[in-house]
Amino acid sequence: MNDAFFFPVQLSLKIAFVSLIIVFILGILLAKFMVKKKFKGKIIAETIILLPLVLPPTVIGFLLIVVFGNTSPISNLIEWLFSQPVMFTWWAGVIASTVVALPLMYQSAKTGFSTIDPAIEEAARVDGAGEWRVFFLVTMPLAYHSLISGAILSFARALGEFGATLMFAGNIPGKTQTMSTAIYMSIESGNMELAWLLVTTMIIISFFMLLAASRFR
Repeated sequence: MNDAFFFPVQLSLKIAFVSLIIVFILGILLAKFMVKKKFKGKIIAETIILLPLVLPPTVIGFLLIVVFGNTSPISNLIEWLFSQPVMFTWWAGVIASTVVALPLMYQSAKTGFSTIDPAIEEAARVDGAGEWRVFFLVTMPLAYHSLISGAILSFARALGEFGATLMFAGNIPGKTQTMSTAIYMSIESGNMELAWLLVTTMIIISFFMLLAASRFR
């Protein structure tokens, strides 16, 4: 019971934290680019970024299998570099969680950057600050609340990812089984005690995540 409970919890938190780091960086960079730049096809590009919000998890899982499957060039490169494929590893869970959580971080970051008065940033440039210095010392601090809120929501979304993770990373006890997949298997096997423990843990974590996010809105 201990391993059946603690491993999924630890792995879910591990995947969510790693995913958060990736999502936080990518979301901020994408939001910065989309807010500052104007180009043809911008609406299409943004739609692609936000698409995981509305796509069924099975579709996301299918696409990840196509991109990172054993016959894809990307999979061959990964296997050559790391001597193992990415599918059915905890890194597959990270990739799946990153894909579904990125739109939340992107939206929050874009909202935060869009509300900043351009005159404030321009004043910093006039004083001699370069673009990246303006971004790190002026733009990001002013968008602080949106960035933190987006990070918390992205973490919570990554923590609860199920469908794409089940298809892409699998549900291997002691290797790739997360809280969400462990709950599913517990119910399937009739182990309601374990299911309740995992469900309660997930609810408590998610509750405090949402509570913390609401403080930064």
